[in-house]
Amino acid sequence: VQLQASGGGLVQAGGSLRLSCAASGFDIDDYVIGWFRQAPGKEREGVSCISKIFDSTYYADFVKGRFTISSDNADNTVYLQMNSLKPEDTAVYYCAAVSPPRAWARFIAGDMDYWGKGTQVTVSS
Repeated sequence: VQLQASGGGLVQAGGSLRLSCAASGFDIDDYVIGWFRQAPGKEREGVSCISKIFDSTYYADFVKGRFTISSDNADNTVYLQMNSLKPEDTAVYYCAAVSPPRAWARFIAGDMDYWGKGTQVTVSS
């Protein structure tokens, strides 16, 4: 089982990036796939997640209206489109997967089954 996050980089405030989370060894349709981030000196926080099982998505308040999560079954990949980026979005972004039961609660708690390595997102002012 592997999750590979990519797509980070340096962007100016107001710009956009699209992060990818490529999964292997399992079907993303069977899991809740989430994005987390951790900025220097801060705790890790949940950003967004998607579930085909429950046909729903979740966004943290601080990204609502700016970020969009989606999935591509053919590529077994989850994407995070990030628009209107702000300097406070600067962080290492991680993707992770959790299986039912209690998948939503476990996402909120950051209690995931599998984690990928992070990708750095830096937003300059």
